[in-house]
Amino acid sequence: MKIGFLGSGKMAEAIISGILQSELAKAGDVVACDKAQERLDIMKAEYKVETTESAAEMIRSCNVVVLAVKPQVMEAVLNEVRECFTEEHLLISIAAGKKLEFLRGVCGAKPRLVRVMPNLALMAQEGMSAFCMEDQGSDADRELTARIFGSSGAVLEQDEDNFDAVTALSGSGPAFFAYVLKGFVDGAVKQGLSPEAARLLAEQTMIGTGIYLQESGCDIAEFVQEVCSPKGTTEAGMNVLSASDVAEVLEKTQAAAAERSRELS
Repeated sequence: MKIGFLGSGKMAEAIISGILQSELAKAGDVVACDKAQERLDIMKAEYKVETTESAAEMIRSCNVVVLAVKPQVMEAVLNEVRECFTEEHLLISIAAGKKLEFLRGVCGAKPRLVRVMPNLALMAQEGMSAFCMEDQGSDADRELTARIFGSSGAVLEQDEDNFDAVTALSGSGPAFFAYVLKGFVDGAVKQGLSPEAARLLAEQTMIGTGIYLQESGCDIAEFVQEVCSPKGTTEAGMNVLSASDVAEVLEKTQAAAAERSRELS
């Protein structure tokens, strides 16, 4: 197996880093392709992978191609290399808002297709990636996709109909979580903590809570109640949250992001 990356930006770099760290592939079996020589120099120096400015050359040398270019240039890029694809190619797109039907129309009938919605946390090897496949996709394609993106975090297969909701939650979610995190940091600073101490306390609390909930499988609502000692500090704060419209605001936030995803699709 040889994996090529059509586009070598930060997301591609995160995936390549995960692949190499997990030993899913060796550096010599990864090809980074980009028109920006600066990005190719970084990939060569940091990861020792093969590099090229020629998309056609990369595709002909690889049987797995990760499409990691910006959505607005994707159609033009694929039109240039359409004839390079064969039935042996698995094309994995991480372009936001571009459906399998669109990809099929642009890249032609030959490559097998997978669509993935990753998020920015891939760059910390803690990403969340959802993927969907066409009906003709094989179990081997499914397993390989899960291994590639699982090397940089968690991975989940979903119907493409769910991708707008996925985009709103995990795709846009890092910004939403960071916004809430900043609110806690700012509030702690007003209580007298230094910005540095407040940030560390808030970040580690968010990380630890997420890991605990994930590893324990604890019901989230039950967890909240367990932390709330009667007449304690957590209960006092939860009384404010419960009386507010924060739950409605969060729901509207996701709904707006999902609607925009539908418009872009």
